[in-house]
Amino acid sequence: MAAYPPTPRSQFFEALAAEIEHNYGRGRAIVAVDGAVGTERFADDLALSLRNTGRTVIRARLDDFQLPSEARLQRGPDSAEGYYFDRYDYTALKRVLIEPFRLGGSAGFVTAQFDTQRDAVFETRWVTAPKDALLVISGPFLQRPKLRGVFHFVAFLESSTAILNPVVAEAHELYRAEVQPRVSAGAIVSIREEDHPKREFADRC
Repeated sequence: MAAYPPTPRSQFFEALAAEIEHNYGRGRAIVAVDGAVGTERFADDLALSLRNTGRTVIRARLDDFQLPSEARLQRGPDSAEGYYFDRYDYTALKRVLIEPFRLGGSAGFVTAQFDTQRDAVFETRWVTAPKDALLVISGPFLQRPKLRGVFHFVAFLESSTAILNPVVAEAHELYRAEVQPRVSAGAIVSIREEDHPKREFADRC
């Protein structure tokens, strides 16, 4: 297999994976990648680096746990409140993924529950994992009160607000006002330059 020279991005993920492995080296742990944009690519790269440490890693996306369009769009497609309050099925996320994953053992769990293209529930596919597996979940709003205490480690991504459409930008302002995600995250990461992610620190004053 060809060896590729390290890059600032790959070195960043190696360091973050080493930190998570050091702190959660035994038993199951759940890692959240929270942010308005860029969470899927970030979580994929983090999962790869975690696998390189020898851990089994399960990937899931909050976007695969959305509510049906009737509920999701009840306030209209241009509503920031709807995007924030009505988009995701946190009850299903906890019931079929988070809670059984945390049980460990042979308990099965589901990594994707709702297909937004068909506006229908996916056919249920239960999977299992070893006792020391890690679950990496990506998506927005992962530190909201409904999910408090669920994750062992949260990386909150900061990006340029200029790339967000107005509805998403306003929804994330609602989120920031309610949660203050920079303060409660385990790591704050600037992805304003995607190839050079950088750790930041919350102003707790």
